[in-house]
Amino acid sequence: MSQITPYTERTKASLREQLLDAATDLLPERGYARLRMADVAAEVGVSRQTVYNEFGGKAALVQAVALRTMAEFVDGVQQRLCSADDLLTGIREATTFTIEHARHNRLVAAALGTEQGEDLLPYLTTRGGPILRAANEVAESYLHERVPGLTDAAFVADTMTRLTLSYLVLPSHSPHEAADGVATVIGALIRSSTRE
Repeated sequence: MSQITPYTERTKASLREQLLDAATDLLPERGYARLRMADVAAEVGVSRQTVYNEFGGKAALVQAVALRTMAEFVDGVQQRLCSADDLLTGIREATTFTIEHARHNRLVAAALGTEQGEDLLPYLTTRGGPILRAANEVAESYLHERVPGLTDAAFVADTMTRLTLSYLVLPSHSPHEAADGVATVIGALIRSSTRE
């Protein structure tokens, strides 16, 4: 009996990933409004009810897609932060990666620049609380590690995340110029906070 449980858990995890993959493929073309649970189910070869059983509804499915996409970004950001020689280089490289990766990620690019994906934008902005929290946790942890005397790491991390998101949502500079801007602002905040 103990052999059945791990197999069942693996199968369930695999099904969940397949459903998330299908939704991720469909969302850039259809956006939230035109995404149908039946189409997600058909992509995987299961019933529509199976999708509902797994996620409960379309909003939860799309939120799960957004969180999984965010996890990919977090992994890439953490790699760049950890491999950087110094604090501001890490911030520059993480910001550049975030903006460049977003432009190449079909789902994020659709949310930021297509009519079909326009209704996905709130998952990065007004309904982006889980994404903002995850990004802030990574940034705050990095700041605590690199600047142990920083008195307001949470505020600095939040500023870094929001500034990066603003360059992402309303691009006005190249990724490298945006990264330099973020690093300049965060460097000044850190110097100000550690002097007090």
